[in-house]
Amino acid sequence: MKALALPELSPENGLQKYLSEIRKFPVLEPDEEYMLAKRWTEHGDYDAAHRLVTSHLRLVAKIAMGYRGYGLPVGELIAEGNIGLMQAVKRFDPDRGFRLSTYAIWWIKASIQEFVLRSWSLVKMGTSAAQKRLFFNLRKLKRKLEVVTEGDMSDAQVREIASQLSVHEQDVIDMDRRMNASDQHLNAMVGGDSKQEWIDLLEDQSANQEELLSDYEELDQKRSLLRRALSLLNPRERDIIEKRRLAEEPSTLEDLSKVYNISRERVRQIEMRAMEKLTLTMVGESGKLSDAA
Repeated sequence: MKALALPELSPENGLQKYLSEIRKFPVLEPDEEYMLAKRWTEHGDYDAAHRLVTSHLRLVAKIAMGYRGYGLPVGELIAEGNIGLMQAVKRFDPDRGFRLSTYAIWWIKASIQEFVLRSWSLVKMGTSAAQKRLFFNLRKLKRKLEVVTEGDMSDAQVREIASQLSVHEQDVIDMDRRMNASDQHLNAMVGGDSKQEWIDLLEDQSANQEELLSDYEELDQKRSLLRRALSLLNPRERDIIEKRRLAEEPSTLEDLSKVYNISRERVRQIEMRAMEKLTLTMVGESGKLSDAA
């Protein structure tokens, strides 16, 4: 998708003016959204794509506000979220039966979270799925547990967070200490009279554009394989997998046992059977793609 002209978000214009501007774009009705999406996907109509994007700018701003606690400019968070929104519009399939906002939320959050990770020196700890989950949920869980101290958490609090996020207790302790430490914002000045920022001292270890493109293509392929594999599960299997393995806050066996009026062990069995089906399907599909390449 070529760059779309969006309302300008700059220090000169100010955040409030930007928020006022994006409120002028109307929210689309389902039928209107569907027709615009079809015009974009089937005819490459950039005016239709522009309307799809601008009608969801408020969604981006709302999501971006939730990441203000990481010390980064809200304008930059919104800008990154807008990139994710445009990626979502580019890949959106209106015939799958759900609204663009439902699909776009994942892309918007992913884009903002990657920006936050790139901007924090905590990225040195690694960017595995578990580390990302811990990084972005630690503050929320501490608030939920009413942790008010700036020192180390109690053993019970650490165990509770580790259990909820499925990570090691030591990972929780390490991450908490790093987030409480005097970790500087990358745009902060190095010293009192210095005009040099911390970011100037960091060597760029990021992958080049070719590597990034390859990674994105591989990720898209995996997502496509997963979608196809999920479509082969029955509704109960798919629902359990989505809530246990794909949700931002996974459901417990106890939660799902109440939903389906079955035992926790039965939920676990269905989950394992569904995972086996997914694995076999994705391995088979991946092999077909490799043979065709």
